[in-house]
Amino acid sequence: MTMRRHNPSDRVMVFIDGSNFLNRLRGLEQRINLEYGRFVAKLVGERRLVRAYYYAARVDQTREPEQYQRQQSFYYNLNRIPRFEVQFGRLVYPLDNAAPYEKGVDIRLATNMLLHAARDSYDVAILVSSDTDFEDVVQRVKDLGKIVEVVLFGTGSSQLLRTVADEVIEVDAPFLADCQRQ
Repeated sequence: MTMRRHNPSDRVMVFIDGSNFLNRLRGLEQRINLEYGRFVAKLVGERRLVRAYYYAARVDQTREPEQYQRQQSFYYNLNRIPRFEVQFGRLVYPLDNAAPYEKGVDIRLATNMLLHAARDSYDVAILVSSDTDFEDVVQRVKDLGKIVEVVLFGTGSSQLLRTVADEVIEVDAPFLADCQRQ
């Protein structure tokens, strides 16, 4: 895939699938102490950031009080980053004590990505997820005349998104080195 030359006047929005991104970071076997403002700035480069969204689901405060407090602190710090916003789905706890799972996170991300494309809020969308469920929304956003860049971890990750994206941003430990919190 050929890297296109970035236009400094491009308006960029970043859409981060929080749990997918954290799982990929864990796969790098490195400390997950990322400075998200620096990470987004590195993705955007010399272009103009309109807004970055981080999509997640909160754990239940009564079931997981310590994890809930850690999450609240994390989300509070994210929301303090200029032009950065956390959007929430929900976490469902099955009755059979199976692991909880997210609901509404992916659809919220996809809906916002399409809504902002239709409103002409951005020229370039950067999707930080390797979830192949986003293939269709990436194509629809491109059909609206927008550029879509997808952040992937490693050359073997998500061939489907790699194929549909206008550009792939390969992320690895060296890429993230200067995005770590000091």
